[in-house]
Amino acid sequence: MRRSATSAVANFCAACRGRSAAEWYAKRCICVEEADETLFWLELLGGAGVFPKARLADLEKEYQEMVSILAGIHKKAKARLGKVNL
Repeated sequence: MRRSATSAVANFCAACRGRSAAEWYAKRCICVEEADETLFWLELLGGAGVFPKARLADLEKEYQEMVSILAGIHKKAKARLGKVNL
C-alpha cells in the first residue's frame, strides 16, 4: 500500500514536469492506476479485519475522491489530446 500511495504522488509530480503531452498523459494514467490500487489495499485491510473499517473510512473516502478526480482529468485529457500520439 505504501508503494502504490507514494507512486501515485511521485507520478503526479513527474506529470507536472512532463516534456510532452504524451509523457504527461502517460504519467497521469499511472497516477489513476496507483491511486486505485491504494484504495484496493485500504478496502482489503478493512475487509480482512487487519484494521477496523471505521479507522480506515476517512482514508478510503479520500482515495475514492482522488481516484474520481484523477480519472476525470484522464478522461478529459484523452478527449483533448486525442489527436496526439498517446
